[in-house]
Amino acid sequence: MYSSAKLLFLAFFGLSAGGVIAAGVFAFLAVIGVYPRLIGKTGTKKHVRLYETFIVAGGIVGNLVNLFGIPAPLGGMPAKLLLFFFGGAVGVFVGCLVMSLAETLNALPVITRRIRLAVGLQYIILAVALGKAAGSLYYFWQGIGNG
Repeated sequence: MYSSAKLLFLAFFGLSAGGVIAAGVFAFLAVIGVYPRLIGKTGTKKHVRLYETFIVAGGIVGNLVNLFGIPAPLGGMPAKLLLFFFGGAVGVFVGCLVMSLAETLNALPVITRRIRLAVGLQYIILAVALGKAAGSLYYFWQGIGNG
């Protein structure tokens, strides 16, 4: 069907394209300030190399797991606990990403002017976050995603 040269060609260009896209995503996250903001807020500036290493390693491992469909060898309760903590970490990351993007685009001052809000924006943000968390918990508890 396919010659080995053609397969090598496709593999090389596919992995190259994936690497370029992943680098673009990581660069976007750095440009909008997700990583520098987290480092600044946590006061861990001395561990920047460790951050860089984990960001690159996470991208590589995530791509490999996605590409090859590597299953988790756990079952039952340990798998559910692992999924719970992983989902929480991903949720925190996505929340940081959204807030960094909103801050970069100056969305918060615009929305406060549009809805004529003088005080209490932090409560609106907290309510949205808690609503999203409650909706996610309901979604997974009911098994809605298990088609």
